Amino acid sequence: MFNLGIQRGVALRLPPHSKHRLVRYGPLVLWAALIFIGSSSLLSAPNTSLFLVRPLQWLFPHASDATLRTIHFILRKAGHFTEYAILALLAARAFRTTSRELLRSHWFWLSLSLVVVYSLSDEFHQSFVSSRTGSIYDSMIDSLGGLTALALLAMRRRPPVD
Repeated sequence: MFNLGIQRGVALRLPPHSKHRLVRYGPLVLWAALIFIGSSSLLSAPNTSLFLVRPLQWLFPHASDATLRTIHFILRKAGHFTEYAILALLAARAFRTTSRELLRSHWFWLSLSLVVVYSLSDEFHQSFVSSRTGSIYDSMIDSLGGLTALALLAMRRRPPVD
């Protein structure tokens, strides 16, 4: 029906180095895209309250509205911390396994820099979304999540001291 320039019975094959790059950097790019999508009104506080506060009301039927709002706030900030911790780990994975010595030897600082720059750009993006606000404090939480994940990873990789 559609001719895409692929012959019948011939698989589209990427060069080996391209496959490795896709495996190495693909999850990082995909996660960054998911963070960007989440920065839209999709995961704004009013929308997340629909699927976070209602279960909380069920779990804690006697909790006040103020308590539920506080728990909702804490869960949202924990989400910031966690999503950027994951971004940092994916960046570290990509940089630590690359064939480029410069990236491999400076994986910690490059990963942390990526997290900080991406979190700042994410908050800048949110400042243009009507249902969101850009917050330097959220960017600090994001960066702390990335730093924590990278520090734990670096400590795990160190040989034990006798």
